[in-house]
Amino acid sequence: MERPSRLVLLSELRVRNTTYDVSLSRSQLTWKRRVSSPVYHPFRPSVCHSVSVSEIISVREEEEENGSRRREDGSWKKIKEREEKDCRQAFTVLYVERCRQHRWRCAEVTFTCSDGPLCQHWISSIREQLATITSRPKHLLVYINPYGGKRQGKRIYEQKVAPLFAQAGVSTHVIVTEYANHARDHLKTEAELEKFDGVVCVGGDGMFSEIIHGLIWRTQIDNGVDPNCPDETLSGCSLRIGIIPAGSTDCICFATVGTNDPVTSALHIIVGDSQPMDVCSVHHNNTFLRYSVSLLGYGFYGDVLTDSERKRWMGPARYDLSGLKMFLTHHYYEGTVSYLPARGIIGTPRDAARCRSGCVVCQHNGQLHSERAESYEMDDMSNCESDGEWRTIRGKFLAINAASMSCACPRSPKGLSPAAHLADGTTDLILVRKCSRFDFLRHLLRHTSKDDQFDLTFVEVHRVRRFRFMPRHCQSDSELELDLQENSKHQIFSQICRDHPACGCAPAYSSWNCDGEILTHTAIDVRVHCQLINLFARGIEEPPVFEDLTNPCAI
Repeated sequence: MERPSRLVLLSELRVRNTTYDVSLSRSQLTWKRRVSSPVYHPFRPSVCHSVSVSEIISVREEEEENGSRRREDGSWKKIKEREEKDCRQAFTVLYVERCRQHRWRCAEVTFTCSDGPLCQHWISSIREQLATITSRPKHLLVYINPYGGKRQGKRIYEQKVAPLFAQAGVSTHVIVTEYANHARDHLKTEAELEKFDGVVCVGGDGMFSEIIHGLIWRTQIDNGVDPNCPDETLSGCSLRIGIIPAGSTDCICFATVGTNDPVTSALHIIVGDSQPMDVCSVHHNNTFLRYSVSLLGYGFYGDVLTDSERKRWMGPARYDLSGLKMFLTHHYYEGTVSYLPARGIIGTPRDAARCRSGCVVCQHNGQLHSERAESYEMDDMSNCESDGEWRTIRGKFLAINAASMSCACPRSPKGLSPAAHLADGTTDLILVRKCSRFDFLRHLLRHTSKDDQFDLTFVEVHRVRRFRFMPRHCQSDSELELDLQENSKHQIFSQICRDHPACGCAPAYSSWNCDGEILTHTAIDVRVHCQLINLFARGIEEPPVFEDLTNPCAI
């Protein structure tokens, strides 16, 4: 049991005309109602409240006039008129309150003091404790995508997020993007990053992808690292990234916070949470293509994205229609997968444990990766990744997926790889070999059930640090891009001619789905960079089974 923090302040204050013993330590603010009767009542409701100092948003001095006033949350707050008091004898503490399904909300409590000097002493003491929390951002660069999702990004920020930032004393520089990759280009060249403590994107996964591409590229250039070299060890980004969900897909936010709620994400930013995250670099012939943080999919998921891009007018429903269409066409693709297994780590892709806040697997494997990086610092990367460690698999595949996180979302609460970790320096390589439609459907349905989706004879999964893919028939880049464009013209008859490849109707190539973007090359080299970026998040918190007995309010 940890020793209790030193008491900073203890006073008798009133909350809604009820007397409380209020105490402030370096770690907690506690208010306990005074009980008039000394008789113990085991079934009496809790009369003690406690909040961590790290989750106090701000404290403000009350300046309202006597009488009734309407609070920001819509409820009515009554101030008794029978006592003539100084309006500055009360202060309000705004703090984080946990709700169901990992949601947070901004709650508040108002304390009334016996005199003005005591009130000022409390306000200054709380603010002094908040000032010691150096992880909290003070200046943020905010990018808003006004076109993503239901085009509600700007409204969500102005109505739900900006007021919270103002209450917490966080200053912002807001840029509303005007075209695709606006945020990426601005971060690469124009943004004065030294003025900010973090970057916030208001939008979906596409907007987040823009931010990481601009920020990582800028960091490598500033540190003299060549992004086009797949063997280069990338430099970590110093600025944390915040995500305010406002897109059609918000998988990154869901996987790191547990909910797609703008207020919850804003509060994680305000309290200064930090969650490291792995990033995969994707190269083709020593040329950089893209970064990936969630899913790289070839075959089924690549075909679904390619087909859905022609149906953008349908909105999110296009994914369902394209998914059904690609399931019925049932294409498979031949190729060679080479991968470098992750050795010496803890955790496997079929573990029952999930990546949660304070994940032991991420901490252990991240530390292991740092130690290896130091020992290999003077060695050539080709030596430390010797050819003897590589493994090769050839065959016909319906899908090749690399999941750097669980890829959980409201539709698939488990995700593609339920035991994947956010920051362990690995990705889960999932190979789905050619099988019947019925068997493939069984595999897909297991994403939404409690069954082990890898417990099938035609599915194999490997936890890897790096992998490469080469399609069976290697062509020149120009011919390959032409094929990817022409494949859609033959899909109507491709199933009829499945067993007659001589007619040329069955496509020889799929395309890679990289976090919702289509890659123009199929032969790729993918490397995982451990904990390259940090988010304003803390991972998904497990709901407490038992109340914490170290909390004095639990006794």
